[in-house]
Amino acid sequence: MYQNLFLSFQAFPTYDALAQMEYLDMVLNETLRLYPIGGRLERVCKKDVEISGVFIPKGTVVMVPVFTLHRDQDLWPEPEEFRPERFSKKNKDSINPYIYLPFGTGPRNCLGMRFAIMNMKLALVRVLQNFSFKPCKETQIPLKLYTQGIIQPEKPIVLKVEPRDGSVSGA
Repeated sequence: MYQNLFLSFQAFPTYDALAQMEYLDMVLNETLRLYPIGGRLERVCKKDVEISGVFIPKGTVVMVPVFTLHRDQDLWPEPEEFRPERFSKKNKDSINPYIYLPFGTGPRNCLGMRFAIMNMKLALVRVLQNFSFKPCKETQIPLKLYTQGIIQPEKPIVLKVEPRDGSVSGA
C-alpha cells in the first residue's frame, strides 16, 4: 500500500540519473564549502616536520580549520557568496584539494564520502520532487551560525513548505 502511494509521485531517481545531475553536484559541493559538516579536522603528526619555517614535532595534534579555510578570501573569490559555478566541470579541476575539505583528504578522508554524497543527492531530489521551500517572516536572514564543533544555526531554520503538483498536501 505505502509503496503504491510513493510511486504515485514522481519516479525514483536512479543511480545513473543522480550521477548525471551536474548542477545538483555543484550546489551540493558549494553548500558543503559554506557549511561543512565539521568545522575542523585534527591529525597527529607522524614524524618531525618543518613547514614554511614552522617545526612540528612528531606526536603533535595539528588542527585544520575547515570552516575558516572554506571562507578564506585569498583562496575563494567572494567566499561568503553562494556560487555553485565554482564547482562546474570547467572550474573544478582548478580547486586545490587541500583547500576544499568537507570530508577531509588523503588516506584518512571519510570512508563513506561517496555513499554520503549519493544519499544527500537522493534526499534532495526526492524532497524537491514533492515540495517547494520559501523564506517566510520567521526565516533568519542572514543565517547566523555557531561554528564551534558541528556547524549549526543559532536559531532553527524556519521556511514555508508548499506541496508541488501531484504530491499529497500536508504530508
